[in-house]
Formats: sequence, C-alpha cells, structure tokens
Amino acid sequence: MAIALATLVAETDRYLNVTKIPDYCPNGLQVEGRSEVRRIVSGVTASQALLDAAVAAEADAVLVHHGYFWKNEDARIVGMKQRRLKTLLNHDISLLAYHLPLDVHEEVGNNVQLARLLGLTIEELLEPDNPKTVGLVGSLATPLTPAEFARLVQEKLQREPLVVEGNGLISRVGWCTGGAQGYIDKAVAAGVDAYLTGEISEPTVHSARENGLSFFAAGHHATERYGVQALGEYLARRFDIEHIFIDCPNPA
Repeated sequence: MAIALATLVAETDRYLNVTKIPDYCPNGLQVEGRSEVRRIVSGVTASQALLDAAVAAEADAVLVHHGYFWKNEDARIVGMKQRRLKTLLNHDISLLAYHLPLDVHEEVGNNVQLARLLGLTIEELLEPDNPKTVGLVGSLATPLTPAEFARLVQEKLQREPLVVEGNGLISRVGWCTGGAQGYIDKAVAAGVDAYLTGEISEPTVHSARENGLSFFAAGHHATERYGVQALGEYLARRFDIEHIFIDCPNPA
C-alpha cells in the first residue's frame, strides 16, 4: 500500500507535536522526494552509509533522529553535505528527521524506549519543574551493584558502557539519551543513585566521583537506536506501509 508523502509528514508532525517543541534544527520533512511512500528506511543518523543502504533497499523515504541543517552549521552545500543531498535527490528519496520531539515523546521517545529496554519504571522528569526537560527518573525492580547495572546495559544495548562507580547499590536511576552528560547536576539534585547517558566529558567524572553517583556513558548512537525504530513501526501500522530499520554502527 502507498501513502501520500504529505499525509505521512502531517501525521508524524502531529504525533510528535513538533510545533510545540523548540529545537536546533528543522523537524519534519527536510528533503522532499517522490509524492508517494510505500517503504520507509529508518536509522539514527542520515549518514552516507544509511542513505546508500536506503537506496539499495529501494526506500521511498528515510526517517532519522539526526538529520541536517543544524543551527550555526555551514550553510554551503559542499563536500559531505553535497554528496548526501545528491544521493537523496538523485534517487527521489525523502528525508524526515525528528530530533528533540523524538527524545521527549511519551510513547516512542528515545528516553521512554530506553526505559522499557532496561526495565526501568518511569517516575518523574529529571527536572520536574521544567516540562521541556528531556531526561527521566525511574527505578529498578531489584537494586543492582554498579557492575551488575553495567552488565545489564551492555547486554541490552550490545555495547560496553564507560563506568564511574559510585557509592552503594543502584535503585533509583536518572537517564537522558545522547549527548546529555551535562545533565548530571540535575541527576545529583534529583537524588538518584546512578545517571545514564550516551557521552561523557572530563568534568562529568569529577562530578560523579565527588557526589558519590554512579555514571554510565553507553554511547550517543547506542542509546538513541530505539525511538526511531518505534516511530517507524508506528507509521508502518498506521498506514500499512513497510518499515525497515538499518543500524549503521557508530562507536561514539
């Protein structure tokens, strides 16, 4: 079955509430391709590898978390950007990208999906007084040591996390996917035992150590695989079209 591209975009924008969420890039349709969509390929980032895989899969549209046209980036269509856009335009493939709206969504969002994967019960926002916050706080059914929690993360995400061990067992966890290591201070304020995100910075280690907090950096890419997959499956069910998730491994 085919669905009009305009209908697909309108429903995805509505479902993710994109008009209500300020961001650093345009959310929604970033590159317009053919007018009808039968097959979507999803992935974390609209890299050349993903685009080449989408061409091979005969996709009509590519759905990603990390698209193009970020705030303050070089606006010129040269080099890597030119090659990527040329691939999409030459093959008449649309690009749909959703950044923060896909992080915060209560059903298919990256943070909700990560909670389900790790067996975390969601309790509140990482910053309860700020409804625009991305991160979450929740609990494990059974307290774990830092080493046990690290093994859980590695098993579920298929990636060994970088670990800073804190004091005691982990029961209450704060998390925010991607490059959210700067939220560690919010995690400390929330009184959690551990904080999980994708990346780590030099000051993050000191903050974790000096506050007795366990910290886990499980990879920007690895922590954000799951929202775009869930969104792709939602659209496939909604419109009776085909969805294929293609993972292009990234160690960062």
